[in-house]
Amino acid sequence: MAEHIQITVYGAEQLCASCVGAPGSRDTYEWLQAAIGRKYVDDNIDYEYVDIDHPPNVEAHKDFSRRIVEEEWFYPVVLVNGQVVAEGIPKLKPVYRELDKNGAVLQS
Repeated sequence: MAEHIQITVYGAEQLCASCVGAPGSRDTYEWLQAAIGRKYVDDNIDYEYVDIDHPPNVEAHKDFSRRIVEEEWFYPVVLVNGQVVAEGIPKLKPVYRELDKNGAVLQS
């Protein structure tokens, strides 16, 4: 069995200033789930969406959300097992590459 993989998407309801015309963070989160589910068996993949304006009461999420805002990152920001793989409008190749490195299993 492949190891556990955690995909976390940090975003906000309001689009970032440089992302006008791009899909919203929540839409991107749902799109990523669908795209990954078509390519990989996702039994061992967990997905989490974190609103950077209202992060849950988890210190790591609060810290990373604050960092995104303070350092003016483009969002959504996509992490695979804590590794940043996309910022702004995500491309699937880097996400898939990180999933492969983490032992994701391709659909048959």
